[in-house]
Amino acid sequence: MRRRALILSSILAVGGCTLTPDYERPELDVPEDYVQPDRAGESIANVEWWNLFEDQALQQLINTALEENKDLGVALSRIESARQAVTAVRANQFPFISISGFAGRGRESRELFPGAQSDDLYSVVGDLSFQVDLWGELRRATEAAQAELLGTEAAYRNVTITLVSDVAGLYLLLRDLDERLQIARRTLETRLGSLKIIQARFDKGTVPELDVNQAQIEVAVAESSIATFERQIVQTENALRILLGRNPGSVNRGQSLEQQRFPPDVPAGLPSELLQRRPDVVQAEAQLEAATARIGVAEALRYPSIFLTGRLGVESTDLSDLNSDDAETWNIGANIFAPIFNSGQLKAQAEAARARAEEALLRYESTLQQAFREVEDALVAVRTYKDEYEAQSRRVVAARNAARLSRARYDGGVVDYLEVLDTERTKFDAELAQSQTLQLYFNSIVQLYKALGGGWVTEE
Repeated sequence: MRRRALILSSILAVGGCTLTPDYERPELDVPEDYVQPDRAGESIANVEWWNLFEDQALQQLINTALEENKDLGVALSRIESARQAVTAVRANQFPFISISGFAGRGRESRELFPGAQSDDLYSVVGDLSFQVDLWGELRRATEAAQAELLGTEAAYRNVTITLVSDVAGLYLLLRDLDERLQIARRTLETRLGSLKIIQARFDKGTVPELDVNQAQIEVAVAESSIATFERQIVQTENALRILLGRNPGSVNRGQSLEQQRFPPDVPAGLPSELLQRRPDVVQAEAQLEAATARIGVAEALRYPSIFLTGRLGVESTDLSDLNSDDAETWNIGANIFAPIFNSGQLKAQAEAARARAEEALLRYESTLQQAFREVEDALVAVRTYKDEYEAQSRRVVAARNAARLSRARYDGGVVDYLEVLDTERTKFDAELAQSQTLQLYFNSIVQLYKALGGGWVTEE
């Protein structure tokens, strides 16, 4: 906690003797490199990585989501709102000029002014008002609004990256479920064939009824798996359609999982690059910068404010005399407002602003640490899921061979049907696991892109 207090104090001290502190990025504990081994080179996150997919159906889904997603539209609207807020706040640094005109007839009370007569009055007057920004209140308010705009833009980029990652992830899951459904259907077809053969052998009295029952169980298991995968496919399609800004329905498919192509190596770059590239980190820092500027605004309210005012126009009781020199009216002056006693309200507001800046600093540090963790997790996931998929592939080859051999041994009367069931279950499980592991491997690459803040090139 003391270290954070020192960091916050260093941020505030940059402003020197002024009331309004300048913001500088605090010194943070940023590792020089990632723990997980990584191929050297420029980070792949510096490109719109979703364009690296060769699957045209997936490309179309991503493009549709970027155009139609409702959450993305909301985030874009917030940017426009924040941009207009900057314009409105910045306007306070400049003079306000207005013009007014009046035409009327009136009379003073004759009880107060005996003999008062009705008079006409005509006037055209321009007014000017300008707050002298002695303590930087208006300047810091503008800086806070600009930082909030930057944070809103970063939030939009974060929604975009999350959206693209979610679309890609759900599509990969959908193709995995499609593959597992096909595996289950092939398995059901094989098991129905086995049941037919065993039933015929039972009818001839060559196998016990137990073999028939066991074959029926395996058929039911395959049928149950098919129902499960069909349900999950529809639910995944519906979730994907919502991201597209569409009502639930079917989703077009492209390449199978095994046809998908990704870069063989995904360089992550340097951890320090996350400070500029991760939208959530940029947003958290923008919130810290805005909170720091708000301290200056709150502090300035504790000191005198000076307003310059001016008025220039013409007034006359006769409309035809408005152009005469005698009708000219003007004044110029200055107003000073200085708080003297407010029961500690302004001081409390300044302390509250400092507390919010401390909160923003903690949130910034936490966001950055979370970013480092997500990159490390994604790097290890890419490496280990690749190894796991290769192992699962070897398992499938062995399981298929074992199932073939056990079937031949059973047909030759060497083993009972239990061995066949065991090897068939192993093959079924291995094929399902292989498909799921491939999906997890591809999705880990997607998550690495997301963790790196991929798709947004930082402009210097």
